[in-house]
Amino acid sequence: MPHVTVVHGPRGNPVYQVGGKSFVFFRNPRPDAVDPDTSERYPDVIMFWVPSDSDKQALVQGQGSPFFTTPHFDEHPSVLIRASKLGEITLQELTEVVQDAWLSRASPARAAAWLKAQPGS
Repeated sequence: MPHVTVVHGPRGNPVYQVGGKSFVFFRNPRPDAVDPDTSERYPDVIMFWVPSDSDKQALVQGQGSPFFTTPHFDEHPSVLIRASKLGEITLQELTEVVQDAWLSRASPARAAAWLKAQPGS
C-alpha cells in the first residue's frame, strides 16, 4: 500500500501507518486477549482497523472466523487476529482486510487515488 510507514511501539512492536494514522499493528501481550484454557496472554495478536461496525461484526461473527474482539475494543473500529491463525484465512481475505484497514485510515485524496489506480476502476 502506498504512503505506508512503519514505526515501533514502546516494546518494539511494528505499527503500520498511513499519514501518521495506524491501520495495522502488532500488539504486545495484554490481559484482554488470553488463552481460555491456560489464561496465558496471547503473544501474537494483530489489530486491523475496519471501515465500520458492520464490517467488524461480519468478521468476528463469521462462521469459523479467526477474527475476534475483546471488551477493550468495544466501540472501536477494529478487529483482532492471532498471527498463528492467519493460515485460516486466504491470501485474498488477508489482502482485503489490509486494504480495508488502509482505506479506513488514509486521507480521502490518497484513498481515491489508490482506488482509481486499481484494475477495473
